Amino acid sequence: MRALVIFESMFGNTEKIAEAIADGLSETMTVDTVEVGSADDSVDGVDLLVVGGPTHAFGMSRESTRKSAADRGAGTVASKAGGIRDWIATAHGDGTLFATFDTKADHPHLPGSAAHAARRQLRRRGFRPFAAATSFYVTDLEGPLAAGEVERARRWGQQLGLART
Repeated sequence: MRALVIFESMFGNTEKIAEAIADGLSETMTVDTVEVGSADDSVDGVDLLVVGGPTHAFGMSRESTRKSAADRGAGTVASKAGGIRDWIATAHGDGTLFATFDTKADHPHLPGSAAHAARRQLRRRGFRPFAAATSFYVTDLEGPLAAGEVERARRWGQQLGLART
């Protein structure tokens, strides 16, 4: 069985979560982890798609919110070209199972979720939900990740893999 983890990351926190999820999935599946700017829109041969990104302005990032983050990040931006919103708009699901995740600030607690928004859009593109949208927390808008979140992401990946096999 094959899983594909596609992520968007501005300050590296979502990338760390994606890698931890992939690590958990790898116990039961073959896993490819791809930054969204390098992702193909084909999911042929993928048994489980996992898509994640940071929560910006109550949902998935846009060009303007990525620019704002890049301006704050002093050159540390991981995803420089496009985001998960853009990738989803071109992807074709054909019934492929998926799960979504995001990173978002715990303090201050802000509403909205990139994972929930991505879930809605993936369903519209013909993908089938496999798990509830899940959030992982950063301690401030730019991070770092809250204590224990990397391990929680790895466990979530394990659970997804076990449930899929």
